[in-house]
Amino acid sequence: MNFSIQTKGFSDIIDITNKVREIVKDSKVKEGICLVFCPGSTGGITTIEFESGAISDLKNVLEKIAPMNENYEHNKRWGDGNGYAHIRSALLKPSMCIPVENGDLVLGTWQQIIFIDFDNKPRNRELIVKIK
Repeated sequence: MNFSIQTKGFSDIIDITNKVREIVKDSKVKEGICLVFCPGSTGGITTIEFESGAISDLKNVLEKIAPMNENYEHNKRWGDGNGYAHIRSALLKPSMCIPVENGDLVLGTWQQIIFIDFDNKPRNRELIVKIK
């Protein structure tokens, strides 16, 4: 199952938990694994407590690890200014697996699934969800 989301870029963080949970419930799979994947090299999928403080902290840490204004070789070669986005995606990864039990995602009380668009422009992202 695929679904699309509109992003703003620049580490836009979107809570996709409810959409993924809906897909899992519709699949009728009771026990298994849910894979969430974003094709492309400038997005990431992870979990976090989706609240403003944690989101702000995550953005601040990402900026320290892979600053937007760093002198990246990728930018020199392609001139698109998103070298930092590729590094952030490589570190966070474009996919994750979540266990499915009793027909629902196994997540902690304060744990949500998020998509982060690291690119330097708004995007329409197609996310893929596979349940087995």
